[in-house]
Amino acid sequence: MLTEQITRRLNELLKQNRERILNVADYLWKNPETGYREWKSSEFMSEQFKELGYKPVHMDGIPGFYADLDTGRPGPALAVLGELDSVICSSHPESDPQTGAVHACGHNTQCAYLLGTAAVLRDTEVLSSLCGKIRFVAVPAEELIELEFRHSLRKQGIIKYFGGKVEFLYRGVFDGMSAAIMIHSGGSLSEKPLYFYKGNNGCITKNIIYTGKAAHAGGAPDKGINALYAATLGINAINAIRETLREENYTRIHPIITDGGVAVNVIPETARLESYVRGASPEAIVNENKKVNRALAGAALSIGADLFIKDIPGYMPLHNNPDLIELSKIT
Repeated sequence: MLTEQITRRLNELLKQNRERILNVADYLWKNPETGYREWKSSEFMSEQFKELGYKPVHMDGIPGFYADLDTGRPGPALAVLGELDSVICSSHPESDPQTGAVHACGHNTQCAYLLGTAAVLRDTEVLSSLCGKIRFVAVPAEELIELEFRHSLRKQGIIKYFGGKVEFLYRGVFDGMSAAIMIHSGGSLSEKPLYFYKGNNGCITKNIIYTGKAAHAGGAPDKGINALYAATLGINAINAIRETLREENYTRIHPIITDGGVAVNVIPETARLESYVRGASPEAIVNENKKVNRALAGAALSIGADLFIKDIPGYMPLHNNPDLIELSKIT
C-alpha cells in the first residue's frame, strides 16, 4: 500500500507533468494510425520517452518499442502497456479524411497514461520506494482490422501474428515479466471512474474469399457464377446457426464484406469477407468456428463458387488475475 508521503509526491508529479500527458493524448488524437502502420505515433512516443531519460528499444520491421526502469533492487518485473493504434470509423466527425482512422477506442489516452506513469515513477523519491523492474511497452496493432494487409505482412515474414501484443510476446518482449497491467478507456459502465472486470473473449480471425466466374450481368448472367451471392448466402447461413451457439461460450460472429465486385454490369467474380469468431475458451472458439466454416462452405456449394478460408489465431481469452484486481482496488 502506498504511504501518504509517496502518494503526495505522486500527485505533485502528476501536476508537474499534466501538460506533457495531455499533449500526448492530443497529438495522437490528431494523428490516428491503424495497426502496424503507427510509425508516426511510435516515433512521437519514443521521443517523449527519450526526453525523460529512457532508452527505447524498437522492434524490427514494425512500430512499437519498450523502455525499462530498473530500481536496482531485487523484485518482480512488471510490464505496463499502452496501445498505439486507432480504429477505422469514417463517419466519426474527427476521423482522418483520407484513411477514416480515429482514436474512437481511446488508445491515445492509453499512451498518455503510459508516458505519465513513466514520468512520475522515474522520480528519485518514488523510485526509492520501489523494487524490481518496470517495462513500459508501447504496443501496436491491438485492433484486429485490415486483415488482408496483415496477411501481406505475414507473407513477407515481417510479422508472425496479427495482434501486436501477441507479436511482442513471440518476439520476447514479455520474457521475464511477472505481470502485465494496462487501463483501457471507454464508455462509462458505472458512476465509478475505474471499473475492474474479470476478462474478455479470445478470437480467431477469418479472411474469407469466394471466387466465381465473371459474365455480363445484363447480356449473359447465366454464364457467370456470382461470388457476391455466395458471400451473402454465407452470412445468412451463419445467422441461421446462431441458435446452436451455447450461451456460456459468449460466442460472437460479425462478418463484413470488404470486396463485392467491381462494376454493376459484371457478375462479381470475387467476394471477400473478414470476420472473427470470438469465445470464452479456446475449445469454444474452435468448436463454433467449425460450424461457421461449414455454413460458409455450404453457401459456396449451393452457388457453385469456390471458397478459400484463412483462419489465423487472434487473441487467447483473457482472464484477469483476481489478486491484482483486488490490489488495484486497495491502492
